[in-house]
Amino acid sequence: MTSLTDTSADLARAQRKARRAHTLNRIAAVLTTVGLGWLAPLLRLAAGENPRQQGVELWRQMGIPLTAILLFLAAWGWAAPQVQTSLGAIPGPAQVWEQATNLYADHKAERAKEAAFYERQAKRNAEILAKDPKAEVKTRPYAGKPTYLDQILTSLKTVFTGFLLGALVAVPLGVASGLSPTVNAAINPLIQIFKPVSPLAWLPLVTMVVSATVSGSDPLFEKSFLTSAITVTLCSLWPTLINTAVGVSSIDRDLMNVGKVLQLSGFTMVRRLVLPSALPYIFTGLRLSLGVGWMVLIAAEMLAQNPGLGKFVWDEFQNGSSNSLAKIMVAVFTIGLIGFLLDRVMLALQSAVSHSPAR
Repeated sequence: MTSLTDTSADLARAQRKARRAHTLNRIAAVLTTVGLGWLAPLLRLAAGENPRQQGVELWRQMGIPLTAILLFLAAWGWAAPQVQTSLGAIPGPAQVWEQATNLYADHKAERAKEAAFYERQAKRNAEILAKDPKAEVKTRPYAGKPTYLDQILTSLKTVFTGFLLGALVAVPLGVASGLSPTVNAAINPLIQIFKPVSPLAWLPLVTMVVSATVSGSDPLFEKSFLTSAITVTLCSLWPTLINTAVGVSSIDRDLMNVGKVLQLSGFTMVRRLVLPSALPYIFTGLRLSLGVGWMVLIAAEMLAQNPGLGKFVWDEFQNGSSNSLAKIMVAVFTIGLIGFLLDRVMLALQSAVSHSPAR
């Protein structure tokens, strides 16, 4: 009887351990997808798994990258004062961090001014209505300068607009190209011609077209915003188009034959068979397109003078103050970090909607 009890207890412990390991593996996969894979060894350590093995994994995933970053900061801090420019020495990590905090402080100060402006306006309107309830009062928008965080949000809005426009064009064209050799033969020369074109070549053409088509004193979208967004679209749609076409053309022919045997309509076949099978390729193209669009956007904003990170960098370059170099480097790191986060978001979205062996 005791032996049976011990066996049941051992079996229960083994089942609990297996369930815990399965849960930890799923959590680790999610953390790795969003760029937080270094947390997985900590979770396994907390769960009581092999401390030595998890310690080695923690060092590989967190210790080595942190060491590399510290070495980079040390090399940067040593080398920066050695390089002299017309504006002084290249700023080191401390100076860049100081300007980052100053930019955030400027943002908070500007938001406080905005709140005070609307508070004064509301008070004044209330006094006017108290004297004459039928009086017509106006609420004027705050006309303060955009802060650094405002320009980041503007850049994100612009790049997502251009990216979504490009995806809406590229995915249907890629599906049609992958399904039809005729369509592929028709658009492939155009892809090869326009894919290498620089955004600096597209920008003057787009600017002239937008200026000619968008008129009126109060358009729905600013011309500079449309110019930047369309330029992003023209430069970023090609990776999605190509990867979608490759993914659709590589679908198992037997799967397509099954759809024909079941007499599925063209739309149903695309929705039920083609898109799910090609989804990994499509998302690979979307990730590449978003990265290309984010790089293109900075140059487009510089030349189009659309408020955003590109214009911020150009304005600081033109400003030529003693702090300009440090602010430009703040923007460089901001652009890089946002690019990384955008890629992680797309990768997480791909993992959520597509199938993989781990799911």
